[in-house]
Amino acid sequence: MRAIGIVLAGGNNKKMRELSHKRAIAAMPVSGSYRSIDFTLSNMSNSHIQSVAVFTQYNSRSLNEHLSSSKWWDFGRKQGGLFVFTPTITAENSDWYRGTADALYQNLAFLKQSHEPYVVIAPGDGVYKLDYNRVLEYHIEKKADITVVCKDMPEGVDVTRFGMIKTNDDGRIIDFEEKPMVAETTTISCGIYVIRRRQLIELIERCAAEDRVDFVRDVLVRYKNLKRIYAYKLETYWNNIASVDSYYQTNMDFLKPEVRNYFFKEYPDIYSKVDDLPPAKYNPGAVVRNSLVSSGSIINGTVEHSILFKKVYVGNNCVIKNSIILNDVYIGDNTVIENCIVESRDTIRANTTYIGTPDNIRIVLEKNERYVL
Repeated sequence: MRAIGIVLAGGNNKKMRELSHKRAIAAMPVSGSYRSIDFTLSNMSNSHIQSVAVFTQYNSRSLNEHLSSSKWWDFGRKQGGLFVFTPTITAENSDWYRGTADALYQNLAFLKQSHEPYVVIAPGDGVYKLDYNRVLEYHIEKKADITVVCKDMPEGVDVTRFGMIKTNDDGRIIDFEEKPMVAETTTISCGIYVIRRRQLIELIERCAAEDRVDFVRDVLVRYKNLKRIYAYKLETYWNNIASVDSYYQTNMDFLKPEVRNYFFKEYPDIYSKVDDLPPAKYNPGAVVRNSLVSSGSIINGTVEHSILFKKVYVGNNCVIKNSIILNDVYIGDNTVIENCIVESRDTIRANTTYIGTPDNIRIVLEKNERYVL
């Protein structure tokens, strides 16, 4: 593909509450064995983008560890590769990334040293499948300056945390409002953009000269009437995990056969870093219904309509319903967990109960010592 990829994975969102206290949102576990950023990187690889840069910043240790080898997404070539950029102190600059445009400016050398004519910019917190070649073809066909991937959201979904888009009959964006108080349309921006590389460099340098730091507010919104900005409609599954409710709902969607088959049985595939773990073990008396149980887990109790990530131990007579149990959690005997998200590496003491509601998912964060004398 005649493009380089940039993945924006350095942000934090308070709507994730305790879940983002020790990891970036792009590193959040999804669907048992994956991380959120795997979906974007897999789309880049499947679109034959050979050179991909990931901008990390907030709580980046877990994410950087996940990205330590490019082989999982097949970026390890002589030409191109997977590059991870963090904020760097230089003679000219000592700031953190102050915004998305500032992150691009601080890594402008990557853009200038590349040879591909186009750039695909995508967030690290989206769960979707997309061939970026189709977006690029649309971009060229419309003679657009910038193309924004957008989606029509169903009625009843809170869309005010996204950028809202209005288009004319030709697909050109005539209005773009970032996180409005009141939603006047159901068409949202997915945060995925295609732009010519030279034009991106010019716009980012202009933003830096005027001390503007946000790509959406200072480029898309500001230039909506000056540049030809078009919307590419995404018709397939897409979700963003940047809030507790959307994170919970996205994971629960993978319990639906049609969603699971779309991502994991239909071409192209989704790739992730693979851990060498034994298959899940179900001991006598274990009952599991409509759940995803990842490798390395040991089940003794009852698990219904839940997702268990890697290396989860479920004790005797436990009941887990409508919950997400993250990696490496030990759940003691006779424990009840319902409508909860249990943080990774937790030790849940025996004979305890944690119950949330469908409208208020409870986050369980215990700091018990697992190994005591």
